[in-house]
Amino acid sequence: MADLPLVGGFLHLLADGGPFVGWIFASGVLMWGLTIERYWYFQRVLPKQASEMQKQWLARTDHSSWCARQIRQTMISRLNQDMTVGFPVLQVLVPMSPLLGLIGTVTGMLGVFDSMALRGNADARSMASGVSEAMICTMTGLAVSITGLYPVHYFRTRAAHETELLADRLQL
Repeated sequence: MADLPLVGGFLHLLADGGPFVGWIFASGVLMWGLTIERYWYFQRVLPKQASEMQKQWLARTDHSSWCARQIRQTMISRLNQDMTVGFPVLQVLVPMSPLLGLIGTVTGMLGVFDSMALRGNADARSMASGVSEAMICTMTGLAVSITGLYPVHYFRTRAAHETELLADRLQL
């Protein structure tokens, strides 16, 4: 299995970047799992739910009383709540990845300073592994975070847009 380029590359980054790279990759997998799930929800589940809610609303005889307006608002709120499931986790994972990368960077640089203190000089060879670990952590954290910026924005604006569309479909 290590012969596969992707797995080999991951293992190489994990070995060279230190333990925080594993946590960054885990947060990336969770982030993209949630992103795929939300995409599936908006493409497959939401249209059926919105259609069903519209049918329920149209089946009502009363659309203008206070009670009817409250029922309408509850229907819209429930669907909005379904649309925003997982958003808080996505919104935490995006900024968390570069912060994990920063922790790895600091750890790598501390390794550089330790090697300099032990040897008493600034030998480039002894500093290379610590600097490499620091840069790999930084790069991995930023890469995961950057790839998550668009889905977070897209799903937030999509949920707001779909909520407005549902409110228009459930006319008073």
